[in-house]
Amino acid sequence: MSKSVAIVVFPGVQSLDVSGPMDVFAEANRFLAPQDHYRLEVIGIERGPMACSNGLNVNAHWHFSEALGPYDLFLVAGGPQLPFMDFGSAFDGWLREACARAQRFGSICNGAFMLARAGLLDGRTVTTHWNDAEALAQLCPTTQVEADRLYVQDGPLYTSAGVTAGIDLSLYLLARDHGAEVALSVAKRLVVFTQRSGGQSQFSPFLTPHAEPTSAVAMVQLYVLANLTGDLTIADLAKAANMSARNFSRVFAREAKVTPAEFVERARVDAARVMLESTAAPLKTVAYQCGFRDAQHMRSVFNRRLGVTPQQFRMNFALDV
Repeated sequence: MSKSVAIVVFPGVQSLDVSGPMDVFAEANRFLAPQDHYRLEVIGIERGPMACSNGLNVNAHWHFSEALGPYDLFLVAGGPQLPFMDFGSAFDGWLREACARAQRFGSICNGAFMLARAGLLDGRTVTTHWNDAEALAQLCPTTQVEADRLYVQDGPLYTSAGVTAGIDLSLYLLARDHGAEVALSVAKRLVVFTQRSGGQSQFSPFLTPHAEPTSAVAMVQLYVLANLTGDLTIADLAKAANMSARNFSRVFAREAKVTPAEFVERARVDAARVMLESTAAPLKTVAYQCGFRDAQHMRSVFNRRLGVTPQQFRMNFALDV
């Protein structure tokens, strides 16, 4: 049975947020009987040509005020400036009605902000681009933002992470509609993985500075980065901050937004990532120099934090060294 797919676009939209999912469903039609084909529509917030963030112009099939039919899959795309854009109450009202009529609805990348401003993410579990996850969580305090997921389903709501994760989500939905074999055939056509290993963390910088640069906590952070091979116990860090262990733990968690142990592990992972990307050092050497007990410990931490092994990370991201 044919299914309709619609994607909402706007001036400044990320073109790959649109073309990625559309290509998945368009390629799927090659492998489906005509009566099962996907029907694709682009819905514009404005009329006429709209410039994408990369300068490419897109023309929507419909202005949003003319798009009244129910869709099997209704998606909103993202764009670099979308977190700061407001399209007005008329559009927000239409968006709420369109999502209510759709069998499934969701967002690509930071298109989640468009859904959020229409009140469609309250109490939901979602994901978005790793760089926008904190801002989305602040905008929607009742929303659980899973920053390290490629896509998340919450009932009929489907949200995807940054840019190309829209392809991952679309392949997942395609597999649900028509089986894994069709999704694999489309993935081969597009030369992508049907299911990527790991989450967004492997693409994003772990160590985001939280503490004030002149604070005792910031000094301890620098101490950690300079002494990764040390024990770095709470007592060691508290001594470096000239505080009691109890007071240090409380102050660090308040200012750095993570516990001292969490920061130390993140720092070691980040240092290992740099070595894996830029050197050919053996895994046991990387583990030692970054403060892990051994290569197996590093592997365990990588699997838990990034969803990939150190060797897989190196294969994905290593420079020619």
